[in-house]
Amino acid sequence: MIVGSVCMSHSPLLERNRADPGIEQRFNAAIAAAADYVADLAPDLTIVIHPDHINGFFYDLLPAFCVGIQATSIGDFGTAAGKLSIPEDTAMDLARSILDDGVDTAISYKMEVDHGAVQPVEILSAKHDLSNLIPVFINCAAAPRPTFDRVRALGRAVGAWAQRRPERILIIGSGGLSHDPPMPALAGAAPEVRNRLINGGELTHAQRVARQSKAVQESEKVLAGTSKTLPLDPAWDRKLLDGFLSGDLTTLDASSDEEITATGGRGGHEVRSWFATLAALGPNYKAEELFYEPMNVWLTGMGVLKADPA
Repeated sequence: MIVGSVCMSHSPLLERNRADPGIEQRFNAAIAAAADYVADLAPDLTIVIHPDHINGFFYDLLPAFCVGIQATSIGDFGTAAGKLSIPEDTAMDLARSILDDGVDTAISYKMEVDHGAVQPVEILSAKHDLSNLIPVFINCAAAPRPTFDRVRALGRAVGAWAQRRPERILIIGSGGLSHDPPMPALAGAAPEVRNRLINGGELTHAQRVARQSKAVQESEKVLAGTSKTLPLDPAWDRKLLDGFLSGDLTTLDASSDEEITATGGRGGHEVRSWFATLAALGPNYKAEELFYEPMNVWLTGMGVLKADPA
């Protein structure tokens, strides 16, 4: 059965850059409240619905959705590297159930996940072990992306399965809110970038350091007012959060991907994970906002929300 859910933003700079002390104190208090909430729920299985930052999924074969049967964390931006503890038979049963509910999902025995999946799990594990988990990937980074209707369908399928299970299941939605990281796109990409987007491959240590340094440099440009990336959009974030709190999961149905990129930024597409997570709870779920602040120092509209099924 589903015992509850947490939706939260992640940031590659969360452990690197210090925020305004007052805001950081409020954020830490919200994280502590979320960790207490998780500990009180005492889940024995966690489903993390997450995006990827073109670290584990590439254009050689790019599914809209994928359930990890076996998976490894690449350990970027301070997250722990290594094999995830996934109950394989249970994960396969989830995939089978999603397919039976009419939602096409891939499966992977070689899934690689980055901080988008691992950071929230680590943060929320402060008072309760969440290492027994199943990662569910939604393609949010690379066009073409699944529609919000299909994202909700995925969420409902995950929720229907979870409600039938004997385990106490926590669902984590990781991603968003508005942010515009300097992510490459296939259209117009230089040959070496195009090759990376299609074929992937493990980065060398030097390449990994360079990629992570780029995020740090971008935050410095944002704070200095010299960045060419889209600024955070608190009004867009507020519209989404108000919809989530009221139970309205249709707030972006009329928005094209191009419109989302132009308002919420290239990273704003990650809110698909929130939509899927809340759809899994069914109608009349009860949500509470624990934190929101547009945080340039972390390059992200940072939000934390908890929600219970009706």
